[in-house]
Amino acid sequence: MTQSTAFWILSPGHGALREERLPEPGPGEVRVGTRFGAVSRGTEALVFRGEVPESEFARMRAPFQAGDFPGPVKYGYVSVGVVEAGEAELVGREVFCLHPHQDRYVVPAEAVLPLPEGVPAARAVLTANLETAINAVWDGTPGPGDRIAVVGAGVVGALVAWLCAAIPGTRVELIDVATQRVELARRLGVGFASPERAAPDCDRVFHASGNPAGLRLALELAGLEARVVELSWYGEREASLPLGQAFHSRRLQLISSQVGRLPAERAARWDHRRRLALALELLTDVRLDALISGESDFRDLPELMPELVAGDGEVLCHRLRYPQD
Repeated sequence: MTQSTAFWILSPGHGALREERLPEPGPGEVRVGTRFGAVSRGTEALVFRGEVPESEFARMRAPFQAGDFPGPVKYGYVSVGVVEAGEAELVGREVFCLHPHQDRYVVPAEAVLPLPEGVPAARAVLTANLETAINAVWDGTPGPGDRIAVVGAGVVGALVAWLCAAIPGTRVELIDVATQRVELARRLGVGFASPERAAPDCDRVFHASGNPAGLRLALELAGLEARVVELSWYGEREASLPLGQAFHSRRLQLISSQVGRLPAERAARWDHRRRLALALELLTDVRLDALISGESDFRDLPELMPELVAGDGEVLCHRLRYPQD
């Protein structure tokens, strides 16, 4: 059997590395040696702080999660590595897998996707976030020429803006209270504004700040009969919204977007694997490296995680590098 090390959340705000013994891969399985992982300040922060409502324990389970909320639980969904053993056609291939933070693991071969040519392993840690952004754009249905606002310049919000900017004729504005994100917007080829300077009367508005104040701003920026897409998940917090005033007279649409389900109009033709493969294919753009805000050794994660989930205006996607034997 092979030895492995995994990061576990023992209780809210506290994590540790634990040793595990792996079985040899059986038929239809592979063993992956992890090269890179990542932590971003969205769902993982809520899980680490123990803010997953009990009503969502089942729906919030990640692929290959072990344990239960609030802890001890092995959680995470970004792993890029090399297939070390198992299915012959995959051995030696760099792959992406939705897996908790762990240096080696055994999974069904169908759970991994080989990296496309032109997508470096170090950038492939953005795959899960880009998959979320793709789903949000599908939910928002922006079209050519639309005026689009994205409130919240975190990783997912920035990726939504980047995707929307590829639609011909769109005018895309990334909005954040952290004005230093103007450089990120420039590198991604989209506009930037602080909340007080954001352009109104938008055709589509995406909210990804994780703050109810950002959602209130999103409603303000929406034009007549516009669609507002809510990506943020608040865990146990509540969001107070101005649904009186002009909300009804402007006939606004407020919809949620959650990566766990495909939009109904695509579900007949798409599945989660096809959507994840699309995210990988889109990661050939070198500009997306701007979303990697730092890198640390996986072994430092127990001490690092509290800092990452607290975060500041500089934290985007923090990459984890795994030691190589």
